[in-house]
Amino acid sequence: MPGRFLERSVDLGGRKMAAARRCRGPALGGKLPLRLLLVLGLGLLWAPSRSWAHGGKYSREKNEPGAPPKREPGTEFRMEKLNQLWEKAKRLHFSPVKMSELNVDLKMQEKDELNWKKMKAEGLDDDGEKEAKLIRNFNVILAKYGLDGKKDAQLINTNYVSDGTENDVLDDPRLEKLWNKAKTSGKFSSEELDKLWREFKHHKEKVHEYNVLLETVSRTEESHKNVISPLEGGPVKEDVLHSKHTDLRDKLRSISQGFDRLRKVSHQGYNADSEFEEPRVIDLWDMAKTANFTQKELDSFREELKHFEAKIEKHHHYQKQLEISHQKLKHIEGTGDKEHLSRNKEKYAMLEEKTKELGYKVKKHLQDLSTRISRGLQHNEL
Repeated sequence: MPGRFLERSVDLGGRKMAAARRCRGPALGGKLPLRLLLVLGLGLLWAPSRSWAHGGKYSREKNEPGAPPKREPGTEFRMEKLNQLWEKAKRLHFSPVKMSELNVDLKMQEKDELNWKKMKAEGLDDDGEKEAKLIRNFNVILAKYGLDGKKDAQLINTNYVSDGTENDVLDDPRLEKLWNKAKTSGKFSSEELDKLWREFKHHKEKVHEYNVLLETVSRTEESHKNVISPLEGGPVKEDVLHSKHTDLRDKLRSISQGFDRLRKVSHQGYNADSEFEEPRVIDLWDMAKTANFTQKELDSFREELKHFEAKIEKHHHYQKQLEISHQKLKHIEGTGDKEHLSRNKEKYAMLEEKTKELGYKVKKHLQDLSTRISRGLQHNEL
């Protein structure tokens, strides 16, 4: 979606987090000279919107491409809209682990948005596809953490299971049936059931993310229909839509493969010779085996996945330590022991920072690996 046709707003009061508004010029008769029509059209397209005219967090200075904003003292992010989301999450009392996951997602979003602003300043992203993808990703984050103001928002938990499974649901009768069968089969140890539950939760998250992405892509397509006339660069539009549908197709393929795996594991139990245990790594490996990789490339990718899984396990370890430290801190706060409290606050702050740092590295590594597989899958379709 071209940037000039898009105006974004975020209502952090919980009413509506993202909206797209299409701008079209008035219907002009064919009697005006062509030169005048062009001048009027350009003026309408590039005239500043009212939201930019009044400054504030959505002012031209803070949203137009240019020098990257600096992080204000005492804030988590350089972009004000992300700081607003972060503060809202704190008011909602998210768990420390969920806050660290949100922090990683927002950091990735900020990095991508700042890179896009540099591209825009260099005259790139003329068709607005990068911007449209950023908006879709932002909408996914809002829905993922229940920050989109929808009453029926499904909160997505982290892969780390700290509260057990008793108070959680899978929102899919097929998954519930498989899970209940696995629990009562006697084929799984307690540790294996925890691992299997992470796989079920991961699958639920993928389905929800696919649904959010499908909704945002549909809105994007509707906007394209309204702002791009049939006479304007048809090939560009087709390329844009193809890119979006490729994202959806990749996610749907991953969902299908994931469900087949869950069904197999639930019935047969875990194979002792299984190469990987982490759900995200299993997904990547299953997709890699269907991509257009040579045997040498596939072997190399397998080794990289082993390193990636070790990185995830380390992140899980720090998530657990962070949760334990949080519970201990709450206990000490009730004792009134200031010296003990001070020491534990320092430890908690260290764990919090380390968890965020590792979470970012995991997310970035996952993004890089997914991109490589996606290229291999696209090559298969050529």
